[in-house]
Amino acid sequence: MAIMIRTAIMADAAAIAELSGQLGYAANRDAIKERLTALIHHDEHCVYVAVLDDMVAGWIHGCYLLRVETDRFVEIGGLVVHEAYRNRGIGKELVETVIRWAETRQCRRIRVRCNVIRRESHRFYERIGFIENKQQKIFDKLLIDVTR
Repeated sequence: MAIMIRTAIMADAAAIAELSGQLGYAANRDAIKERLTALIHHDEHCVYVAVLDDMVAGWIHGCYLLRVETDRFVEIGGLVVHEAYRNRGIGKELVETVIRWAETRQCRRIRVRCNVIRRESHRFYERIGFIENKQQKIFDKLLIDVTR
């Protein structure tokens, strides 16, 4: 099984949308395409895909962050591996790729947030060296009309 990790391209949008749907995320192909266009051209973001047998078997998004209260770090914004290819090292390779990207930006830390119900994801990150730091609640406020 030869896995190739490469930077995502626009042609990957449909596969990324399909994979996202496997975790229950809204998988609107046009919205994914629009976001991917912005992310590909943004220096503080990276999106990689894992290709196996000419098929996109996984993707990862990393985002460089600098906040007032902490040193710069990279946060994994999303990671999905096709359900038929999980537990084969693909997720680990994708994470390692983002870690190398983070190191080029002199980041000393990488972070990921997981939904509390995704126990399998928690175990995955712990197996590859992540340590649970804290639990928190996420609060959102919808901005219905962002043009005002």
